[in-house]
Amino acid sequence: MWDDRYSDTDFAYGTAPNAFLAEEVHRLPPEGPILCLAEGEGRNAVWLAEQGYAVTAVDGSSVGLEKATKLARERGVAIECVCSDLAHYTIEPGKWAGIVSIFGHLPADLRPRVHQQVAEGLMPGGTLLLEAYTPQQLAYGTGGPPVEEMMMDLARLESELPGLEFDVAREIEREVIEGKYHTGAGHVVQLVARRPV
Repeated sequence: MWDDRYSDTDFAYGTAPNAFLAEEVHRLPPEGPILCLAEGEGRNAVWLAEQGYAVTAVDGSSVGLEKATKLARERGVAIECVCSDLAHYTIEPGKWAGIVSIFGHLPADLRPRVHQQVAEGLMPGGTLLLEAYTPQQLAYGTGGPPVEEMMMDLARLESELPGLEFDVAREIEREVIEGKYHTGAGHVVQLVARRPV
């Protein structure tokens, strides 16, 4: 599915960074490696590289990551791309200054395991920045997976991210204008969480 979606010459979700990421990037540590999960065509990873970060982008679509590499080259930055389904990717414990997950919707049986690795993967003082659709998004029909089980809310995230301190934790309605697949009002959960020093 994702190779097909990313095979178009246009970028499915645009080339600008996610708005929540751009607003909250100051909450990430000023330096250190950043891991972008389910990064697709690279819009967020490339933008973070433009801010001076060393970025690793993980996605299961080789087509998406080829476009990410090309976008980085056009912008004069470099990112490391890893083509792997998150079911088979191991987040190295204590390695990451920041982990970014933007609309990284996973199957319900996989998500808790990945989020456990996210919590353990942050170095002390490291920060998770996440935005995802909530179950209420199903009524909007403006993007996201078609099943409630793949959505996220604060209660789920609190149980799936043990040991992290939440600096931003909210569920809101906002306009999500990101390419042709995220267009219009949507209902999202936004989270900035830190591993204590």
